[in-house]
Amino acid sequence: MSIREDMEKMERENLSPYAMLSENSRGRDRQEEECDIRPVFQRDRDRILHCKSFRRLKNKTQVFLTPKGDHYRTRLSHTLEVSQNARTVAKALRLNEDLVEAIALGHDLGHTPFGHAGEFVLNKMCEAGFRHNEQSVRVVEKLEKSGKGLNLTWEVRDGILNHQSKLMPHTLEGKIVRFSDKIAYVNHDVDDAIRGQIMVEEDIPLEIRKTLGYSNKQRLNTLIHNMISNSIGRDDIRMSEEVEEAMFDLRHFMYENVYKNPVAKGEEVKAKAMIEQLFLFYMDHVDFLPGKYLRMMEEGETKERVVCDYIAGMTDQYAITKFSEYFLPKAWQVDGY
Repeated sequence: MSIREDMEKMERENLSPYAMLSENSRGRDRQEEECDIRPVFQRDRDRILHCKSFRRLKNKTQVFLTPKGDHYRTRLSHTLEVSQNARTVAKALRLNEDLVEAIALGHDLGHTPFGHAGEFVLNKMCEAGFRHNEQSVRVVEKLEKSGKGLNLTWEVRDGILNHQSKLMPHTLEGKIVRFSDKIAYVNHDVDDAIRGQIMVEEDIPLEIRKTLGYSNKQRLNTLIHNMISNSIGRDDIRMSEEVEEAMFDLRHFMYENVYKNPVAKGEEVKAKAMIEQLFLFYMDHVDFLPGKYLRMMEEGETKERVVCDYIAGMTDQYAITKFSEYFLPKAWQVDGY
């Protein structure tokens, strides 16, 4: 018996009857020889961790555009916090941690530079629309490995695609990531907003704080414990109605007081203008795209989809550098990226 088979046996014997077992995966689009050490979801996790799109997340905005300080979240640190929250819940419920971690690490690979500001512009400019969850799947299926993709399992791709509120994954592990994403960003965005002096803890409505807690630590503890206690022994992932409602009330408070705040979003108008101008530039000057994107068009991809792919893959600084290169006189340009 190989190490992988031994690990699959341990899953059968120890995980919840509601867990997604590695050996029961629907598999990959392209059949591959099994690894003798790692089950399929662990292998997917490793592929995501080592891909270029994952590394670029460290230089993509979460909420604060070009913040002055070293401790604000980036898209990468957000991803790691989602992963940690999700793994804590999965372990407590005896679900598949490897699957949870793979989905969590991959869920934002398709996010644009400048956070949701970039996503908003590409969705407006691209006739077919642009949604970061769909782009994350496109990254792992098409864009990584020079068009070969990562060839991930169906369950991981399903969890990545369906991590947003209006969608629902088909596995409990995917549902954990869906909740954990919200838990992570609503709490770390409070922390960053306090650090940025946009708000203080006491600005959060008292009723929310009574239900969830009076600090980030207390709120994380409440939300994670509540998800676990309401999901044990069930073929579902859920929270109590009171706690889930309070979490969404906190999310609404953050939208009104932080995400729309001119201090947090003071540079957003400029960021949107940059992304829009880059999109129009590449549509008119497609020969400025790297060769692999030109080959994608030769293989049948539309020009605007390929332009979206290229811009979405940019880090914040790379987008600024390319904008400077194309639109500013050389004497005004920032240092090359």
